[in-house]
Amino acid sequence: MNYIWDLLIRSVQAGLSKQDIRFVPARSYSPYMELSLEHLNASGAETVVEVNPYYRFEPIFRSLLDPNVEEYDELRHQLFDLVMHQLGSIDLMQGMSRQEYYVQFLLRDIEEGAFGVRVRDGITKFNREERDAIAANLLGLYQTGEALYWMKQTMRSLFKRSTIYAICEEKDELILYVGQEETPASRAKVELILDLFLPVRFRTELYWSRHFGILGVEDTMRLDAMALY
Repeated sequence: MNYIWDLLIRSVQAGLSKQDIRFVPARSYSPYMELSLEHLNASGAETVVEVNPYYRFEPIFRSLLDPNVEEYDELRHQLFDLVMHQLGSIDLMQGMSRQEYYVQFLLRDIEEGAFGVRVRDGITKFNREERDAIAANLLGLYQTGEALYWMKQTMRSLFKRSTIYAICEEKDELILYVGQEETPASRAKVELILDLFLPVRFRTELYWSRHFGILGVEDTMRLDAMALY
């Protein structure tokens, strides 16, 4: 871990906010490394991070951190932290595709309540990778209009054993087998997926850890281990 963008990514994965991190000018540092870490092979997130400001950003910090200037030391360190956070944000955006930008815009809209309070509150039940997956699949829905396909993809990515059955001959009905025990958290996750992807005309039946019996499929016809449809 040598660059500020690497640190920010690991911090988000560890559940930290960018605001939890404070960048400070390194007191002693290697000219060949941007981060001045206590342990060179550190892989975890830290909240106070010493940075070699001259590794990549010498033109920016040359005047701000002039060793001959001793006044306003606290102000200069606060400005250093603010500028470093901005540079880190730019680092994270470099190399992103248009698709990735759209996914982040969608995720921001969800978290700000553009899809309703229920969806805004429900998205907090997911970790960062799961949120990105939901937003990416929602973008796929907008691009293709294939709601059932993207609903299936989302369920399968978040609930590995899930299966969706469609009954469309006599009525528009979906049977969702989740494949795990029902808990308040898992129910909230399934409800959010339905809110975002379920077409209005469909009704649903949910089965959690017990699959309903299907003639000819032996795994679903075990006594005391199946549900009735």
